[in-house]
Amino acid sequence: MTWILTKYFITAAVVVIVSEFAKRSDKLGALVAALPMVTILTLIWLHVENQPETKIANHAWYTFWYVVPTLPMFLIFPFLLQHFGFWLALTLSAFITIACFGVFALLVRRYGIHLM
Repeated sequence: MTWILTKYFITAAVVVIVSEFAKRSDKLGALVAALPMVTILTLIWLHVENQPETKIANHAWYTFWYVVPTLPMFLIFPFLLQHFGFWLALTLSAFITIACFGVFALLVRRYGIHLM
């Protein structure tokens, strides 16, 4: 139980640190948020919990392929925010990301990469 609480605390601290950086500097906050800290923590947690190397490697492999279709959201969201307000822009961005993921998953399937 202590291990789970430690993981929650450290992971939550990362999110709080990113949001605090973002309050002080748009660029610094974005830079820190763009770092794959959650993935790095996950890889560490998997290693510390003695997961097989293949599981750890697969996590990194699939994370790469799942990140690619999320990138358009970061370009679309600022435009939507100016025109529709925060909550609607966020909702539309989420739906656009889901659509991008679906299309991307179909495209990479042709190359033997199965994301769904």
